[in-house]
Formats: sequence, C-alpha cells, structure tokens
Amino acid sequence: MSRVLLFTGKGGVGKTTLAAATAATLAAHGRKALVVSTDPAHSLGDALDVRLGAAPSEVDGADGLFACQIDPRGLVDDAWGDLRGHLRTVLAGAGVDELDAEELTVLPGVEELLALAEVRRLAAAGPWEVVVVDCGPTAETLRLLSLPEAFAGYLERLFPTHRRVVRGLLAGVAGTGTVEKWDATADALSRLAERLDALRSMLADPSSCSVRLVLTPERVVAAETRRTLTALALQGIRVDSVIANRLVPSPGPARGAAATWLRTRRHEQDAVLAELTGIGEIRTVDHRASEPVGVTALLEVAAQLYGDEDPLPGAAVSESLLEVSGSGRGLDARYSLRIALPLADDTELDLARVGDDLALTVDGRRRLVALPSLLRRCIVTGAEMDSAGVTVGFRPDPALWR
Repeated sequence: MSRVLLFTGKGGVGKTTLAAATAATLAAHGRKALVVSTDPAHSLGDALDVRLGAAPSEVDGADGLFACQIDPRGLVDDAWGDLRGHLRTVLAGAGVDELDAEELTVLPGVEELLALAEVRRLAAAGPWEVVVVDCGPTAETLRLLSLPEAFAGYLERLFPTHRRVVRGLLAGVAGTGTVEKWDATADALSRLAERLDALRSMLADPSSCSVRLVLTPERVVAAETRRTLTALALQGIRVDSVIANRLVPSPGPARGAAATWLRTRRHEQDAVLAELTGIGEIRTVDHRASEPVGVTALLEVAAQLYGDEDPLPGAAVSESLLEVSGSGRGLDARYSLRIALPLADDTELDLARVGDDLALTVDGRRRLVALPSLLRRCIVTGAEMDSAGVTVGFRPDPALWR
C-alpha cells in the first residue's frame, strides 16, 4: 500500500500549493506520486496548471507525477445510492414510516467519508509509492478524519452486528420477503463496515499515513494549529511535520519605508513562530513575489521547503498516547495514567469516568480512552495538566480489588 500524506491547514494558508510541490519533488526524485484533492474548492488543477478529472492522469512534463480531483457526488451516486434504496425498503417493510425511513438513511458526512475511502482505494490499488492528499480547511479535515469511527458507531446502533437477532425480529413483523432483503442489505453493510475498519487502521498507522499541518505566521492561525494538533492526537493520528508558509523575506541592512515594513512584519512572524513551542521542528517557506503555478515553480518551492532532505522520511514510531506508572502494593498502591497531548495554556479540559473508559473532552472534542485492565479496578483521585498532556491519578477501589 502507498504511503499517504494528508496536507491541511486553515483556509488560505497555501496547503494546496505545498501538497502539489511535495508530490512534484517526489516524482522528480524517482518516486511515482499521486496528488489528489478532496477540497471542494477544486484548486489543485490551478496550482498544477492542468485540467483534472476524477480519474488519475499523468501530469504533462512531469514523469511519475499523477493527479486527480475526487468527485464526492459521483461516489455517492455509485456506491451509496443502491444501498440506501435497500435500507429504505427494509425499514419500510419493518413498519417504519416512509418519511422516517428516508431520514434514517441520510447518513451525515457520507460524501466526505466516501472521498476518504477513495483515497485509501487509490493508495492500495495504484502504482504510486506515495499519495499526497490536498484536504479541505482544518475544521473540515478534522470532521473528515473522525468520520470512520463516528460512521461505524452510527451503523452499529442502527443495524447491529448481531444479524440473527435483527433477522428474527424482522421475520416476526414483516415476513420472509423482508428477511431476504435484509440479508442482502446486511451483506452490503458488512462490506461497508470492512471499508470503515480499513480506513481507521490506515489513519491510525504512522507507517501508512500522517498529516502535515500548514500555517501562516499569524496568531489566529497559530492558535488554530495548536488546537488541531491536540484534536489529531486525540484521534490517534500522527502529525509528521508543521510548515510555516509565506514568511516575509528579511530586508537585511536596507533602509527606507519598504525595508522598515518588511523588517517589522518579519519580526512579528518570528515572534509567532517562537511561541509555537513544544511541537517540534517547523519547516519554513518564504513568501514569493510571483504565485507558484505549474510544475517548474512548484519544484522551486519544494527546494526551499525540503532542501537536500528526503521529502518522505521513514515513518517514526508515534509516541504512545497512554503510559501507566505506579508505586506501592495492594490497597495502598497509587497509579498514574499519562495521556500525551499537546495542550495550550487556555485549553478547556474535562475528564469523566464512563465504565471502563475515561471520557476525555478537550476544547469540545470528546474521546473515550479505554483504561488498561489494572486501572479499571481503581478510582480516579485527581488530574493535572501541562503543555505535554494530562496525568490522571488512581487508587484501588476496595470493592473491586482482589
């Protein structure tokens, strides 16, 4: 399977240009690369200066560089239309009102989900070593990357895995014909569930997929980048690079009003980048006098972005999200659970125990963290937060400890 690089960032920061530049330089160095856009803005073709369709095609004058623009509407018509029709028939046959059945089968985010599934299909089936994805703006991307898990949960609630129970229920209320239709529908749902599992596996595997965050050195953009890093960490998705785009060139010792403006602006940008501590190395790209359009101009951008380094380094093993430590024995033992997350000083954090899980909500984004078996028999005693994560304290529950 091809390596997948997802480029995202706040709208207007230049992620499309940097995604196209990365793919172009990979191809120029002998690696077959596909750059594909899931962004509804459809600006990837403009950056490459070519017309793009839904099917990958090689870019003229760039051996080994392929590109396409995913058509989510077409994917919905091809992959979801028939299944949705089957579901409406089954629900109506089981006594669900026709209008309710129509609403129940309009699943939120299905277009974006199928676009992501198409990315995985291209990565698995194509001759490319790398698939570079120009994603939509950050908020859209976070929603997109959370869809496989959310969608799978929706299907599980609406159409449980235990098909025999549902089949027996339908047999009692709707007759054999509806049961046969359910079997066909359940088979289709099973195939969809398998695709969702494959998507989740790809996104969570740092050797298969990683994110590159693009920002411009502005405080509002930098703040959103920090929140995005935290949200992606919550979802178990690895960020392998942060890129600061459009740095104003330093005027050096030059004098005059223009030089003063450039020097002041660059000083402000450097100050913003200096405040982005704790997120590793930040690559930088200067603001260019002319818009980089076409493969030649994109290769110039890539040369500054990566220099002599490999644009596709070997995937390092991600830092573990959870780490357990403890001291003492029996009921006198004390344990701590370290949850590694990049957090800002103004992060809003909430923790709650939900059965064998810890419900972690960061700036309104919630994730259930499965507790290790040892801590399931413990009581939460408190929590502390710093810029690198959260430490939760536990002590044994006398009622459960054996």
